[in-house]
Formats: sequence, C-alpha cells, structure tokens
Amino acid sequence: MNQNGNAIEARLWDAADELRANSKLRSAEYSVPVLGLVFLRYADHKFQAAAQKLAGTGSGRRSIGPVDYQALGVLYLPAAARFSALIALPEGDQIGAAINAAMNAIEDANPDLKGVLPKTYNRFENALLKELLKTMNSIPIDIEGDQQGEIASAALASLV
Repeated sequence: MNQNGNAIEARLWDAADELRANSKLRSAEYSVPVLGLVFLRYADHKFQAAAQKLAGTGSGRRSIGPVDYQALGVLYLPAAARFSALIALPEGDQIGAAINAAMNAIEDANPDLKGVLPKTYNRFENALLKELLKTMNSIPIDIEGDQQGEIASAALASLV
C-alpha cells in the first residue's frame, strides 16, 4: 500500500480504537455500522462527482433526478442522506437517528438496496458518532481500483 494508503489505514485504526475505547459494543457489533459509514462516504463522493457532471444539463421542462444519477452508475442520495449533511449536524442533534434516516432514504431512492444498509446507529452516543463522522470525513476518498480494495480490507481488519 502506498504512503497515502498507509495514512488511510492509520485513520481507520484510530477510528476502531475510538470505538473500542468509547463504546460498550463488541467489534462484531460495530463493524457493520462503521462499514456502512465507509460506504456512505464513498457513495457521497461518487454522487458529488456525478452532480458536477450533470450540472447545467437540466432544462426548464425537466429537472435532474435520481434516474440521471443512476444512468451514470451512481446511487442517488437524497439531500438528508449526503455525508456533508451528516457531518454538518450539531453534536446536540440525534445523530444516530439522522444516520438511520439517511440509510432509509438511500434505500427508498435506490430500491435495489432495500433492507441492506445498517440502521443501528442509535446504539452509539452522539459524541462518538460525531467523532466517527469526522474521522471518515478526513479520509481522502478520491481513489480508484486496487486502492479501494486495500482500504476496505484495512477497514475490516481494524474493526475485528
């Protein structure tokens, strides 16, 4: 793994250490929700790239919608389900409920995902979720190919 990959792996380990130290959950209980956030971060990156590509292609008669994103091979993310919306939540908000709602909104907009995404974020304390979101936000996600697999492997290894 290159130097950038090593930095990403170190951040993932830090996130796992934070969870181990600050939650009463076993690694088997928090690995799926954390991988759900990794998925959301990556899906948001792809969505934002597609949004830039689609900008200005709508017309007065037809606005850009989920079908346009799906035609580009990108999951449509409703506004409340975007990583940027979640990271902007104040710590006093019910962050777990907001992430659960985001996962439900993604499934509603992308029926192939129905019942697949994790929705157990209310088990975590707000401060821990906020810290986890910040950690995920600090991970550069503009990678392709083999590096994606390496990061997913590092994420899984750090969580078990």
